[in-house]
Amino acid sequence: MSNPFSRTLPAAALMVFSALPLAAQDTAPDKAAVLTTYADIAQAGYFDSLTSAKVLKDAIDALVADPSADSLAAARDAWIAARVPYQQTEVFRFGNAIVDDWEGKVNAWPLDEGLIDYVDAAYGGATDENQYAALNVIANPTFTLSGEEIDASDITPEFLSETLHEADEVEANVATGYHAIEFLLWGQDLNGMDHGAGDRPYTDFVVGVECTGDNCDRRVEYLQAVTDLLISDLDWMAAQWTESGAARDALMQDVDAGIVAMLTGMGSLSYGEQAGERMKLGVMLNDPEEEHDCFSDNTHNSHYYDGLGIRNVYYGEYVGIDGRVVTGASLSSLVAASDAQVDTDLRAALDHTVAELGQLKAAAEAGFSYDQMLERGNADGEALIMAAVDGLVAQTKSIERAVTVLGLDQIGFEGSDSLDDPNAVFQ
Repeated sequence: MSNPFSRTLPAAALMVFSALPLAAQDTAPDKAAVLTTYADIAQAGYFDSLTSAKVLKDAIDALVADPSADSLAAARDAWIAARVPYQQTEVFRFGNAIVDDWEGKVNAWPLDEGLIDYVDAAYGGATDENQYAALNVIANPTFTLSGEEIDASDITPEFLSETLHEADEVEANVATGYHAIEFLLWGQDLNGMDHGAGDRPYTDFVVGVECTGDNCDRRVEYLQAVTDLLISDLDWMAAQWTESGAARDALMQDVDAGIVAMLTGMGSLSYGEQAGERMKLGVMLNDPEEEHDCFSDNTHNSHYYDGLGIRNVYYGEYVGIDGRVVTGASLSSLVAASDAQVDTDLRAALDHTVAELGQLKAAAEAGFSYDQMLERGNADGEALIMAAVDGLVAQTKSIERAVTVLGLDQIGFEGSDSLDDPNAVFQ
């Protein structure tokens, strides 16, 4: 599929561009040009996310048409591939209200999967915090929500987004997005701290007498509806970053506020969200449920591409799923014009973090899965995770120095008790 982005270079030019001595530049780039590059990267990332979600839909349609071990494996592979561009867009969430308000539709986690489908008996049932934790809407075409009888006989995108998602205003009632699809494709991961992901049988999608797990027709209906909804949501967000899109327009209204938005996204994802809530918290709790992609055991990839997305924003470069490169005036060159050493230090910190996340990713792909790393007493696993956490924390300090040299007001990055007040985690 062609892509309507300008300011692209052939793939071979990426390393050359990255190697340019930006710290030696005499003049700062125009701030509006830096923001344009940022918006172009956002548009490209969401366009790629949309494109890969459509590939996922094709794989899911093939699974539904001819359920087999092979077609289920292909759908799972397509889901993992779809995460690559999307995770690189998470850096746009913080600092851009239009993204933050929307993000919960597509990437909310963790979720009480019993809301959606059958779960193991050990999962339990309704809780004081969530009366619908074990609703299993796939098995129940009618149910009562806040005293009202709900007709769920047709599982449509509208039903999922308007009625079931965050039902009863409970955030854990995640009914839409990547993780709902992930649960449907893999099922629960019942391996605890042992190696292995969810292992839902392909026969859960066989409509007829060979159906396992019951209600295969409704499970298929849910899977197709939630995938269609993901595509619709991504299509909407990609449009927000086009030349006339609302997100791009809001960004360009005030160039200094736009630069603050860029740095806010980098610092908040680095520190409170990724280093804290997504990584250190899991180490503290030794809980595989703290995995970001807990059904598929794909967490190592999500962490890696989050880190890469942060670096993309600073370098002003994004490599698309088809190998194209979107690049332009960078935040790095803006910082370098004010203080070359701060730029050099921040680039080194970002590169170091991506390398540490790469080590974690390589270990997981070699068979040392993320939930094994989280096991209490697993020194090697904790070392891998905490090396990346330390890198993320260190790069946040470098981001703070960049804020200072640019003469911007101090930015309040997202925090996490796991980093700021560890004792509170256990209270």
